[in-house]
Order: sequence, then structure tokens, then C-alpha cells
Amino acid sequence: MMVHTLESGTLLPLMEEFYTIQGEGYHAGKAAYFIRLGGCDVGCHWCDVKESWDAALHPLTAADDIVKNAEKHPGKAVVITGGEPFMYNLDYLTSELQKRGIQTFIETSGAYPLSGSWDWICLSPKKFKAPMPEISQLAGELKVIVFNKSDFIWAEEHAKLVSKACKFYLQPEWSKASLITPLIIEYVKQNPKWEISLQIHKYLNIP
Repeated sequence: MMVHTLESGTLLPLMEEFYTIQGEGYHAGKAAYFIRLGGCDVGCHWCDVKESWDAALHPLTAADDIVKNAEKHPGKAVVITGGEPFMYNLDYLTSELQKRGIQTFIETSGAYPLSGSWDWICLSPKKFKAPMPEISQLAGELKVIVFNKSDFIWAEEHAKLVSKACKFYLQPEWSKASLITPLIIEYVKQNPKWEISLQIHKYLNIP
């Protein structure tokens, strides 16, 4: 009989889970089941889910129950996000999802060691806590949130740390989108290795 623990990843602090459309980056527009875990110490001041930061506010939930909920839906892809999901051992959760033919995607700052088995890693590095080199090398997608002009230089610095196969995205910070988006458009026109990522779920008014 399995002993459920936070350390083994059979219990996880679940903030919310829901079936929706992926709104950002490489997989934008695809149906996916979102699993948002509580807990983050990266501390982005523009974070739009600050309620996720304190893990103690979110109930420890059996990974088996999360898997059962995910497999009810026809879209066989799960996005694990946070908070910062790599604060936890994700080996068990991802293994159980993949056994059921469900693809596993993660959105991470890369600030904690890698765990889990992944079909796609979206690395969204933050200035407050640098990503670990192993995660930078494994990222399928580098998504940089642009809050001000200096972020373009910072994005290029991180572009040097990922693999040659990695996709590059620049995404305007939502509260400044009207000001930042035109700058991103011009930057991408001049630097076409980058693409624009928009938070289409916010335009569509869906979770």
C-alpha cells in the first residue's frame, strides 16, 4: 500500500484544476487540463496569481485523484503550472499521466531541480531567481515576459543558454500590453528568431 507524502509527490498542494484552452506560447489554442500547484518564492511583482505563492493555503491533494480528474476529458494533454511546480517531486504524477496516454507539459521559471517526465518544457525565466542550467538545456520553449525595454536584452542573454531546438517567444506583461506589444512587434520584425506570444485566454475571457 502506497504511503502518500509530499516528498514522494503522491500528495501535492493543489490550488486549482480545470479544463480549458492553452492560451500562451507554442501550444496556444490547444485543449488542455491545467493543474496549478501552490507555492512560489520567485516573487514576480507583476504575477497575476499571487494567491498561489503560499503553499499552506492550498490543500494537499492525492496525485491519483488529480490524474483521475484529468483523464475524464477528451484533450489528452496536461499543463502543470503554479506557483513554481518544480518545488515538488513530479515523478509520480507525470508517470501516472503518461501511462494513460496523457501528454505532460510544464510551465516553470526553472529555479528548482528537474523532476518528472515531460513531453514539453516551457521555460519562463524570472530575474529574481535564475533558472538551473539543466532545465534551460531541456526547454522546448523559452517564453520571456516583457515588462520594460530592458527585458529584450535579458531575453537575448537567456536565448544563449537554451538548446538550438528551443522555440523563442516574447510575451507582453498583461497590464502593460498596450504599451509593450508594439515594441515586441518591432523587435520580432528585426529579430525573427523570436515569435510573439499573446495571452489569448484573457482576450477570450476563459480560465
